Amino acid sequence: RKRDIPMPYTGHLELRREWCKGCNICVAFCPKDVLELDLSGKITNPRMQDCIFCRLCEIRCPDLAITVVREKVS
Repeated sequence: RKRDIPMPYTGHLELRREWCKGCNICVAFCPKDVLELDLSGKITNPRMQDCIFCRLCEIRCPDLAITVVREKVS
């Protein structure tokens, strides 16, 4: 039986698109498929509502183009 587990965090992503070189690492590591590259090859987050704020994109980005800002849900 599947249970709804409450999200421990809420927040947003700060994307520095001008720093993004389009390597696709963040897209590959995102467990919820939140991120993708747009037509210009820069990072975008079209499915932000699915983000679990795990920070894998921020940790793996070699260009420091992503910052995950998260707040603990009480």
